[in-house]
Amino acid sequence: MKVTEYELVEGCKRNERKFQEMLYKQLSAKMFAVCLRYAKSREEAEDMLQTGFVKVFNKISIFNYSGSLEGWVRRIMVNTAIEIYRKNKFMSCTIDIDENINAYSPVVHQDSLGAKELMQLISRLPGTYRIVFNMYSIEGYSHKEIAEELGISEVLSRTQLSRARTILKNKLAALEKHSERVLCEVC
Repeated sequence: MKVTEYELVEGCKRNERKFQEMLYKQLSAKMFAVCLRYAKSREEAEDMLQTGFVKVFNKISIFNYSGSLEGWVRRIMVNTAIEIYRKNKFMSCTIDIDENINAYSPVVHQDSLGAKELMQLISRLPGTYRIVFNMYSIEGYSHKEIAEELGISEVLSRTQLSRARTILKNKLAALEKHSERVLCEVC
């Protein structure tokens, strides 16, 4: 059955299971990928997804069509991930005074590295680094928004992003060296 976005939302607003199931099936894979970026494990991502969709269905009445439905749902998923992170982890962050927080180094792009492998590297970042990296680099939050959402300073947000990028850059360099070594052994 083909329905418009408007019909889908209106059906969800009436709490009709058929439309809720359709919305879930339409967006769950994309939203699960969002949750995976924030979660420590697949199980935690599944919990985030379920909690997020409960919120979507509880708040669907306030969706006003001013933006895309997918973007609205994504925002709820990100906020849910942040809430779960806050509940599960006390943020213990330290700042090195000597560190230059404005020295950003972009993440190295490696042609042979697939999206799946890159997402695995991101998922292995320490908690706060992973959250800040995702919010800034993938979701497009500003440092001010990140600071407000996580209850940290903008300076700390910038520091966490810088450190996350450095870790990713080092991991990518190590992967590149490993790949070169394997190629040399084959030749």
